[in-house]
Amino acid sequence: MSVRMTPSPTGLFITLEGIDGSGKSTQAQLLAEGLRAMGYDVVRTREPGGSPGAEEIRSLVLEGPPDRWSAESELLLFTAARRDHLEKTIRPALAQGKVVICDRFADSTRIYQGITRADLRNTVDALHDLMIGQEPDLTYVIDIAPEQGLARAQGRQAGEQRFEDFGLAMQAKMRAGFLALACEFSQRCHVIEGNRPPSQVAAELLNIARAHLSRFGPLAPIDAAKGPA
Repeated sequence: MSVRMTPSPTGLFITLEGIDGSGKSTQAQLLAEGLRAMGYDVVRTREPGGSPGAEEIRSLVLEGPPDRWSAESELLLFTAARRDHLEKTIRPALAQGKVVICDRFADSTRIYQGITRADLRNTVDALHDLMIGQEPDLTYVIDIAPEQGLARAQGRQAGEQRFEDFGLAMQAKMRAGFLALACEFSQRCHVIEGNRPPSQVAAELLNIARAHLSRFGPLAPIDAAKGPA
């Protein structure tokens, strides 16, 4: 019987952060594919979203005009979505020893609602400690020029462009914020140059993940008949 492999029962929680259009979703998919090819049991998810309740909130915060919500209201909505995501998807997968790859997590709230839209960082952190209490084991900050990121994001022609509509100045503030955050949480954050071919970026991410996974020691088998997560 063939088997897939997974790290220890505590799993590994990986997040990808960065400005809009930095390539996070593409890299999350490539990283998941790379780790699955190595035999790891991987759950790929996203924020806002990742669970049925959180996906319903996603449309509320990502669609509509820029002034639809205040920064304070956004913070409460994102926290509600994150709590449901944590309960229904992230923690169960980690408890089973899986690798969870998430496109955005609490760092995005620290930047979007905590710094760039309002001076709410202390409130963001207090609410995170009270209601979430979970940090990633490993975070990639995909860095790209604000102009390039905005052009990519606007070129998607998707309905979820409420934050892109804040414009270039917002993108520049977010980029500075993410780079500062990477310094603040340097023990888990890796700044990745995003202005390269996706395959080159993916190779760097996979190498870093492999180094982190090596700390788990012997791997436990999972029955491949269960199928991918």
